[in-house]
Amino acid sequence: MSEHIVSSYDRDLEALGRRIAEMGGIAEKMLGEAMDALANFDTELAHRVVATDTRLDALQREIEESAILTIARRQPLAVDLRECIAAMRIAADLERVGDLAKSIAKRTVKILAEARVPRAIIGLKTMAEVASLQLKDVLDAYAQRDVERAKTVWANDTELDALEDSVFRDLLTFMMEDPRNISFCTHLLFCSKNIERIGDHTTNVAETIVYLVTGESMPTERPKGGKPATPADEAKEQSL
Repeated sequence: MSEHIVSSYDRDLEALGRRIAEMGGIAEKMLGEAMDALANFDTELAHRVVATDTRLDALQREIEESAILTIARRQPLAVDLRECIAAMRIAADLERVGDLAKSIAKRTVKILAEARVPRAIIGLKTMAEVASLQLKDVLDAYAQRDVERAKTVWANDTELDALEDSVFRDLLTFMMEDPRNISFCTHLLFCSKNIERIGDHTTNVAETIVYLVTGESMPTERPKGGKPATPADEAKEQSL
């Protein structure tokens, strides 16, 4: 390749990285604001989270189109090809994180009139804090191409799974204590599942980072008990 072509190609890859970083920042903010809206029953903030999702969707499309165009024009090999593939994979996972945060925000609006047990949200806040930290760590791992940090995020997914089990038991207790809590707590069960799924997508990103840097795949057996949600499961949840 001529120096001009190499320089242009490097700019293409840098542009993909910048868009991924922007997506990551938006996804982090959406999760944080969705949980703030839920904890404070703030419908105005919830509506802002929902509106923000359009920007995340647009970025995901831009990344996919740019990556495909780069592959077609440059015909990259080895790690350069993995850069393009990884960008598309990570963008898809971050877009799903945004969708799940948006779902939490939508439920905040639905349950405002049914808010009966504010203490029931404490466990979800803890889950969201863990998920947010994992998301931040995996985005840092991508920026630094840090395989060990990515593997740590992958292994730590079990913490979020354990927290979801605990939240599930607490919410069932609240429902048994008073049947009037059932509707409110059912919405919170869906929110806890959304947070757990955000952890799954964060784990996906960690696996992609390992693939990007090493060219190798992580073990197919994830460090968790339950099976990951399928796209069909998540589509069904978004419609509820």
